[in-house]
Amino acid sequence: MRRMRLAVVGTAAFLTIAATSGCSDDNGGGGSSYASPSSSTSKSPSSAPAGAAAEVKTAKVGDLGTVLVDGKGRTLYLFEADKSTSSTCKGGCATAWPPLLTEGKASVGGSAQDKLLGTTKRDDGKTQVTYHGHPVYGYAGDTKPGDANGQALNQFGAEWYVLDADGNKVDKD
Repeated sequence: MRRMRLAVVGTAAFLTIAATSGCSDDNGGGGSSYASPSSSTSKSPSSAPAGAAAEVKTAKVGDLGTVLVDGKGRTLYLFEADKSTSSTCKGGCATAWPPLLTEGKASVGGSAQDKLLGTTKRDDGKTQVTYHGHPVYGYAGDTKPGDANGQALNQFGAEWYVLDADGNKVDKD
Protein backbone atom coordinates (compact mmCIF):
# COMPACT_ATOMS: atom_id res chain seq x y z
CA MET A 1 0.00 0.00 0.00
CA ARG A 2 2.81 2.42 0.91
CA ARG A 3 4.63 1.66 -2.35
CA MET A 4 1.44 2.45 -4.32
CA ARG A 5 0.97 5.74 -2.42
CA LEU A 6 4.61 6.70 -3.04
CA ALA A 7 4.27 5.85 -6.72
CA VAL A 8 1.26 8.16 -6.97
CA VAL A 9 3.09 10.95 -5.10
CA GLY A 10 6.18 10.45 -7.26
CA THR A 11 4.24 10.45 -10.50
CA ALA A 12 2.35 13.59 -9.50
CA ALA A 13 5.58 15.37 -8.59
CA PHE A 14 7.22 14.31 -11.84
CA LEU A 15 4.25 15.43 -13.95
CA THR A 16 4.19 18.80 -12.18
CA ILE A 17 7.88 19.32 -12.82
CA ALA A 18 7.64 18.09 -16.40
CA ALA A 19 4.77 20.47 -17.12
CA THR A 20 6.63 23.47 -15.74
CA SER A 21 10.05 22.65 -17.17
CA GLY A 22 9.20 21.21 -20.54
CA CYS A 23 11.41 18.18 -19.70
CA SER A 24 14.39 19.77 -21.36
CA ASP A 25 17.52 17.68 -21.86
CA ASP A 26 19.49 20.70 -20.59
CA ASN A 27 20.43 19.98 -16.98
CA GLY A 28 21.93 23.43 -16.49
CA GLY A 29 20.69 26.72 -15.17
CA GLY A 30 19.56 27.91 -11.79
CA GLY A 31 22.99 27.90 -10.16
CA SER A 32 21.95 25.42 -7.48
CA SER A 33 23.88 22.37 -6.41
CA TYR A 34 21.17 20.11 -7.80
CA ALA A 35 20.80 20.13 -11.55
CA SER A 36 17.75 22.17 -12.37
CA PRO A 37 15.37 22.38 -15.30
CA SER A 38 16.36 24.72 -18.11
CA SER A 39 14.52 27.72 -16.65
CA SER A 40 16.87 29.83 -14.54
CA THR A 41 13.95 30.93 -12.39
CA SER A 42 12.88 27.41 -11.43
CA LYS A 43 12.91 26.44 -7.78
CA SER A 44 14.72 23.11 -7.65
CA PRO A 45 16.18 21.59 -4.49
CA SER A 46 19.50 23.14 -3.54
CA SER A 47 22.06 22.37 -0.89
CA ALA A 48 24.82 24.84 -1.74
CA PRO A 49 24.92 28.28 -3.33
CA ALA A 50 26.30 28.61 -6.86
CA GLY A 51 30.06 28.14 -6.86
CA ALA A 52 30.07 26.35 -3.49
CA ALA A 53 31.00 22.82 -2.60
CA ALA A 54 28.21 20.37 -1.76
CA GLU A 55 27.93 18.66 1.61
CA VAL A 56 26.91 15.06 2.26
CA LYS A 57 25.96 14.28 5.85
CA THR A 58 23.68 11.97 7.76
CA ALA A 59 20.33 12.40 9.46
CA LYS A 60 17.59 10.18 10.87
CA VAL A 61 14.80 9.97 8.30
CA GLY A 62 11.58 8.34 9.49
CA ASP A 63 11.63 4.55 9.74
CA LEU A 64 14.60 4.36 7.35
CA GLY A 65 17.08 5.16 10.12
CA THR A 66 20.22 7.24 9.62
CA VAL A 67 20.70 7.97 5.92
CA LEU A 68 22.62 10.34 3.67
CA VAL A 69 21.25 13.85 3.19
CA ASP A 70 22.61 17.00 1.58
CA GLY A 71 23.74 20.14 3.38
CA LYS A 72 20.13 21.27 3.89
CA GLY A 73 18.93 17.92 5.20
CA ARG A 74 17.27 16.73 2.00
CA THR A 75 17.41 12.96 1.45
CA LEU A 76 19.87 11.57 -1.11
CA TYR A 77 19.25 8.52 -3.30
CA LEU A 78 21.07 6.05 -5.51
CA PHE A 79 19.67 4.92 -8.89
CA GLU A 80 20.01 1.18 -9.47
CA ALA A 81 20.45 1.73 -13.22
CA ASP A 82 23.82 3.37 -12.49
CA LYS A 83 26.25 0.44 -12.69
CA SER A 84 29.38 2.59 -12.24
CA THR A 85 30.21 6.11 -11.08
CA SER A 86 28.76 7.44 -14.36
CA SER A 87 25.19 8.74 -14.18
CA THR A 88 22.59 7.31 -16.52
CA CYS A 89 19.91 9.77 -15.32
CA LYS A 90 19.49 12.53 -17.90
CA GLY A 91 16.74 14.74 -19.33
CA GLY A 92 13.39 14.17 -17.64
CA CYS A 93 15.01 11.76 -15.20
CA ALA A 94 17.40 14.48 -13.99
CA THR A 95 14.44 16.84 -13.63
CA ALA A 96 12.58 14.45 -11.32
CA TRP A 97 15.79 13.20 -9.67
CA PRO A 98 18.19 16.17 -9.62
CA PRO A 99 21.84 15.11 -9.36
CA LEU A 100 23.76 16.51 -6.40
CA LEU A 101 26.27 18.82 -8.06
CA THR A 102 29.36 20.43 -6.57
CA GLU A 103 31.92 23.03 -7.44
CA GLY A 104 35.12 22.19 -5.63
CA LYS A 105 35.64 19.34 -3.20
CA ALA A 106 32.46 18.17 -1.50
CA SER A 107 32.54 17.75 2.28
CA VAL A 108 31.03 15.33 4.78
CA GLY A 109 29.24 15.70 8.09
CA GLY A 110 27.65 13.46 10.71
CA SER A 111 28.66 9.84 10.17
CA ALA A 112 29.20 10.24 6.42
CA GLN A 113 32.69 9.06 5.48
CA ASP A 114 35.12 11.22 3.52
CA LYS A 115 36.83 8.13 2.07
CA LEU A 116 33.55 7.15 0.35
CA LEU A 117 32.97 10.60 -1.18
CA GLY A 118 33.88 11.21 -4.81
CA THR A 119 32.76 12.95 -7.99
CA THR A 120 31.99 12.15 -11.60
CA LYS A 121 31.64 14.33 -14.69
CA ARG A 122 28.18 14.44 -16.25
CA ASP A 123 27.58 14.65 -20.00
CA ASP A 124 26.97 18.41 -19.63
CA GLY A 125 30.42 18.86 -18.01
CA LYS A 126 29.08 19.50 -14.49
CA THR A 127 30.48 17.63 -11.51
CA GLN A 128 28.15 15.25 -9.66
CA VAL A 129 28.83 13.91 -6.18
CA THR A 130 29.26 10.16 -5.74
CA TYR A 131 29.23 8.16 -2.54
CA HIS A 132 30.70 4.65 -2.32
CA GLY A 133 30.76 4.63 -6.12
CA HIS A 134 27.11 5.66 -6.55
CA PRO A 135 26.13 8.98 -8.16
CA VAL A 136 23.71 10.60 -5.69
CA TYR A 137 20.47 12.44 -6.38
CA GLY A 138 17.73 14.35 -4.64
CA TYR A 139 14.06 13.76 -5.43
CA ALA A 140 11.69 16.49 -6.60
CA GLY A 141 8.85 14.84 -4.68
CA ASP A 142 10.64 15.55 -1.38
CA THR A 143 9.50 19.00 -0.32
CA LYS A 144 11.32 19.35 3.01
CA PRO A 145 14.14 17.85 5.06
CA GLY A 146 13.17 14.45 6.40
CA ASP A 147 11.03 13.52 3.40
CA ALA A 148 11.90 10.24 1.65
CA ASN A 149 9.04 9.98 -0.84
CA GLY A 150 11.36 8.52 -3.48
CA GLN A 151 12.31 5.45 -1.42
CA ALA A 152 11.92 2.20 -3.44
CA LEU A 153 10.19 3.93 -6.36
CA ASN A 154 10.69 2.32 -9.76
CA GLN A 155 11.10 5.18 -12.23
CA PHE A 156 13.15 5.66 -15.40
CA GLY A 157 13.91 1.96 -15.68
CA ALA A 158 15.13 1.09 -12.19
CA GLU A 159 14.51 1.54 -8.47
CA TRP A 160 15.71 4.40 -6.25
CA TYR A 161 16.92 3.93 -2.67
CA VAL A 162 18.31 6.03 0.16
CA LEU A 163 21.84 5.19 1.31
CA ASP A 164 23.26 4.53 4.75
CA ALA A 165 26.57 6.00 5.99
CA ASP A 166 28.44 3.01 4.53
CA GLY A 167 27.03 3.81 1.08
CA ASN A 168 24.70 0.81 0.94
CA LYS A 169 21.11 1.03 -0.20
CA VAL A 170 18.51 0.93 2.54
CA ASP A 171 15.90 -1.57 1.37
CA LYS A 172 13.00 -0.75 3.71
CA ASP A 173 9.64 0.54 2.48
